[in-house]
Amino acid sequence: MVSIDRAVLADPARLEAVELYRRLLPVAPLPMDAIAQLAAHLLDAPMGAVTLVAEDEEFVSGRYGLPEPLCSQRKLAIKYSLCKYVVSADHVLNVPDMCGGGDPELSSHPLLTEYGVCSFLSVPIRDPQDQLVGALTVCDTKPRHWRDEHTTLLLEVEQLLRPADGTAPPRAMLAALDSAALLDGVQQALVAVNVHGTVVGFNRAAEQLLGFTKDDICDRHFDERLVPLYNGEPIGAALSRLFSAAPALPVRRPISLLHRDGHRVNVDAAFVVVHGAAGALACVFMTDHSRQKAAEERADHSDHFLSALLDSLSVGVLACDASSEVVVMNRALREIHELPEDAEIPADYASAVERFLYDSDHRPMPWAETPLMRACAGEVVRDTDIVVDVPGKRTRTFAVTAQPITGRDGRSRGAVSVSHEVTALRRVEQFRACHLSVEQAFKAAATVAEAAPNVLHAVVTTLGWPAAELFLIDDVSGELRAVGHWSAGGLESGDFFGHTPVKGAGVTGRVWQTGKPVWVPEIADEAALSSSFERERVEVCLRHGIHTVIAVPVTDGDSLLGVLTCYAGAAEHHEDLLTVLLDGVAAQIGVFVALRRAQELARQLARAQDDFISLVGHELRTPLTSIAVHAGVLASDGDRLDDDSRQSVDAIARNAADLQAIITTLLELAGLDSGHLPLTVTEVDLTRIVEEAVADAASHIAGQDLRLHVDAPDRVSIEGDAARLREVLRDLLSNAVKYSPRGGDIRVSLQADAEMAELRITDEGIGTPVDERDQIFDRFYRGRNVRHQGTHGHGLGLSLARTIVQLHGGTIKLLDNAPTGTAVVVCLPCRHDADGAVSRV
Repeated sequence: MVSIDRAVLADPARLEAVELYRRLLPVAPLPMDAIAQLAAHLLDAPMGAVTLVAEDEEFVSGRYGLPEPLCSQRKLAIKYSLCKYVVSADHVLNVPDMCGGGDPELSSHPLLTEYGVCSFLSVPIRDPQDQLVGALTVCDTKPRHWRDEHTTLLLEVEQLLRPADGTAPPRAMLAALDSAALLDGVQQALVAVNVHGTVVGFNRAAEQLLGFTKDDICDRHFDERLVPLYNGEPIGAALSRLFSAAPALPVRRPISLLHRDGHRVNVDAAFVVVHGAAGALACVFMTDHSRQKAAEERADHSDHFLSALLDSLSVGVLACDASSEVVVMNRALREIHELPEDAEIPADYASAVERFLYDSDHRPMPWAETPLMRACAGEVVRDTDIVVDVPGKRTRTFAVTAQPITGRDGRSRGAVSVSHEVTALRRVEQFRACHLSVEQAFKAAATVAEAAPNVLHAVVTTLGWPAAELFLIDDVSGELRAVGHWSAGGLESGDFFGHTPVKGAGVTGRVWQTGKPVWVPEIADEAALSSSFERERVEVCLRHGIHTVIAVPVTDGDSLLGVLTCYAGAAEHHEDLLTVLLDGVAAQIGVFVALRRAQELARQLARAQDDFISLVGHELRTPLTSIAVHAGVLASDGDRLDDDSRQSVDAIARNAADLQAIITTLLELAGLDSGHLPLTVTEVDLTRIVEEAVADAASHIAGQDLRLHVDAPDRVSIEGDAARLREVLRDLLSNAVKYSPRGGDIRVSLQADAEMAELRITDEGIGTPVDERDQIFDRFYRGRNVRHQGTHGHGLGLSLARTIVQLHGGTIKLLDNAPTGTAVVVCLPCRHDADGAVSRV
């Protein structure tokens, strides 16, 4: 806990020592500001101070890094003092956290509450008579653990504040100060002349200005080496008048003096007469005109260099002064505002541009909220988007960075902002979102007409344009017709939308004819739009404020499906970019249209297939049955037939049986798919079904030089329809036998766990092409290698097998059987939970 001892602070002897020490420190060998900086750097602290404390105020003899306005003051109110605690306590103070230490005196201290000083380490300063006069302090703006070595370093720095002769009293030291040292402390060049014209003082600044040393000049007449001229005449008469008049205020005159190297130096001299024990002296304080002129020339050169640099930049630069008035605008920004290069910045610039400024969400942006004004208030602004939307001109987006300008004294000098156009970049980013919106619109719609308004809304919103329209080629008539449109308002009624394009005429018609994008930046000037139909469309567009039109083809591969047409009120300058972006949207539309047409075709094919199955099942089954019966009757009377007739009857019976098998399979597929033929699910032993199917197949391949191998556990129990599973095994084994070469091996393996059973049948036959393995399960589909070999079949066996497996909740697929052949893999769940119709026994 810190405390203040008023008796110590008010002690007269200590106050006298403070006053003497305060006069002594400015002429110490080391500047006090350097001592403060040294202490801060050694302890890695942002602030340091050498302070002397009186009864009601604190004197800042040395400072480093102190916050404004403390850094500009040499005297502070006692409330801001930390030194008072050190002097009162007479020992080192180590405060790691003024706020968190639980000390109410420190937690409410103005340095903490007003300037954020959070921690400090302070050691006492004593004069040669061991009087406590002040403190050497380092501070930080964050909590800080000050270690013992920090205290040791600070005590060693404090030793630098002690006079070289610690036994000499301050008064004696002040009396012994060298007047030459005082002269050298004056920053202006100074020559002191007595009434006889002899130079008695010549400081270091004068040496630097004129090239002479003190020994060269002092004790010599003023005219001897410096040869001063006033109005081109010797200065002696002017000095005589000066001593006679002894003016109370300095007299300023331009004079010329001779430099050691022979050239003359023009200076602005201030003449002052001072009186002392040695008599009157004329002190001449000199300011070098040549240096000032050179500085002005350098400043002028810097101004021109800065102007040239700013004007060479491709980004816009805008700057304001501390009063928020715009004072700098480079060429790039003038071009944006269409201002002449040499024109003055308009006085009403802020109010003039404010009407057209918007944020990234297109909300109006007041001038006070622009990045430049925020920076002028002290904020650093990074990459903030500003949208410039001037009626009749294209909307542009700029990314703006701004920051304050601060002088060496820490005071605000204004702010500067840099802006570069990112319209194209933001368009790309917006189109990414647009593509997602288009995708979502298509997912939520069943038809193109249903999706079109939402798709076009996404496009128009992204472009910031007023309208768009989608046309598709009618499958029946081959004409291009509008299927949807969207506008920002004002175009819904009247003759703008819904017109019928003419092939080769107008923007949309030209895309229809060529299949290539068409961009018209100003339709009123487009010479190619010359027919009566085109002129009529131009008049309609202009009447509604439309000047720019872009249309892109909607395609599926090389097939033109339609045209996407967009309308804008002002010319755009990113033709290639917008064309590419709109091509992407058109491609999405083309995929959707093609997909919907393919789905519709698939539905039509499915309906035709179902109609065909119905026809076969109901219209052909009865006559085939009659043919088979009569063929059987004829065959039973075979003794009456000759050989040719008997062969004909056999052929009729055999083909009728094949047709009946196909019809039966088709009806089974239709019944299973529709649920009219439910599975009869019981607990079955899949191992037994496999063994029975293999035994049956073995009986049919006797003499074919084929080998059957079975690898199955003793029992695999699953829930399923035993009869249907036998059909699957029979068809798969039949295919394996049919396509296996003589001497080949057919392997059947079965394995199972608690959840699934896997049946694998492999052969060494001709295999199935990879690109046909998904189609091979479709009805009537037969692989090209099978068709080319002329192998008999109707393409229904695998379709029936897949349907049965799927109704059991399983999967079936074809794989390679290296080096040749096919592997059919059937996976069945051990517990039946499929969604198909089920009859449990």
